[in-house]
Amino acid sequence: MAKTFQAMASEALAQVPVISAAEAKRLLELDPNTLVIDVRDAEDVRQTGSIPGAMNISYGSLTYKADNEVPEAWREPRLSDRTQPIITTCILGPLGALAGKLLSDMGFSDVSILEGGVQAWADAGFPVEAPR
Repeated sequence: MAKTFQAMASEALAQVPVISAAEAKRLLELDPNTLVIDVRDAEDVRQTGSIPGAMNISYGSLTYKADNEVPEAWREPRLSDRTQPIITTCILGPLGALAGKLLSDMGFSDVSILEGGVQAWADAGFPVEAPR
């Protein structure tokens, strides 16, 4: 039977640690090397902003930018360390969940999904910035 987007997101949320906006903020303060990846398309990020310092890599691009076996020019250098703490997000959470599972499946060992995405971050009163 075919899986729906929501079914895949639910599966990801069950397999990869999920953290609240408050926990994400605390982790970022404790370890500034924590990488936040917003997996929305660039246009969506431009319209709503993102978590300060977040790196925008669309979900489709993440599939190869995080792969150490593709040509070096295709990779994102900041994803070379498979042990680096990473928080994945989108605007509401489901696409960020898929990204968290993707990275986990690719061997990244310290991945968390931001529950509720950038919207939950903003609703918690934390700053959102326009992309750089």
